Amino acid sequence: MTDHLDHLDFEATGGLRTRGTVLIVPGRGESPAVYRRFGARVASDTYRVRVTEAPVLDPADPVASLEVIAKQLAEAAAGVGDEPTRPLVAVGSDTGSVALAALAALAAGGQRGVSDVWRPDALVLAGLPGYGAHATGGWDDELNARTHCPVHRGVLSDDPAVQRGSLGDVVPDALLDLAYGSTAALPQLLLVGDIDPVADREALSRAAKALPNARLTVVRGAHHDVLNDVHHRSVSAEVVTFLEALRNEPSLSPIIVTEASRW
Repeated sequence: MTDHLDHLDFEATGGLRTRGTVLIVPGRGESPAVYRRFGARVASDTYRVRVTEAPVLDPADPVASLEVIAKQLAEAAAGVGDEPTRPLVAVGSDTGSVALAALAALAAGGQRGVSDVWRPDALVLAGLPGYGAHATGGWDDELNARTHCPVHRGVLSDDPAVQRGSLGDVVPDALLDLAYGSTAALPQLLLVGDIDPVADREALSRAAKALPNARLTVVRGAHHDVLNDVHHRSVSAEVVTFLEALRNEPSLSPIIVTEASRW
């Protein structure tokens, strides 16, 4: 693992052949360091992982800010090598998910400035927020909304780069409209905690059904920071299963199929 001012890098471990490239995009208030555990776990399955800074969404012109974000993500992906190992999969959390979903919608519509520079092979959208403001109260209330994992609560509390109170910031409706109205054919794995107080489960379910190539996975007992909550091991396994299915022939065909089970 290497630290940079604006990102974290995790090399595929063990000297084995790199199986793909994963770009992790944090959400409101988060620093790249929040994803050390998740990034290291994905890299342990010989994927090249880079964690970027959270996207800056301009409330005055949020759609125009997506072009800037697209270029930043393209540069971040290119920074792992002249030709990142495919599949190139972007993993977002919270507003990171919003930005990725909105970019996919614009690219599917052929918007220049986005489709010209940003071409991931698939997306993982974790903790996609709903419309409107979420009242977080104090720091303990925000932590309770984010996670009940004691380790992750400590990471958030001890990181001076984490911006407390940011989870209450309103996400621009224009970007949520793009995210929830997308019909992009890009393979997408949507992850949500079943007790996430920030999510809109009905809107998320409608969006998943409208997407032509998506899977919605609900994590029992998980809060908003679904990649880093109490079941982070199972969630990481679900993400890696998705990555491996992308590599399968034909793509997204199941690798493991349960033939008989009593549980």
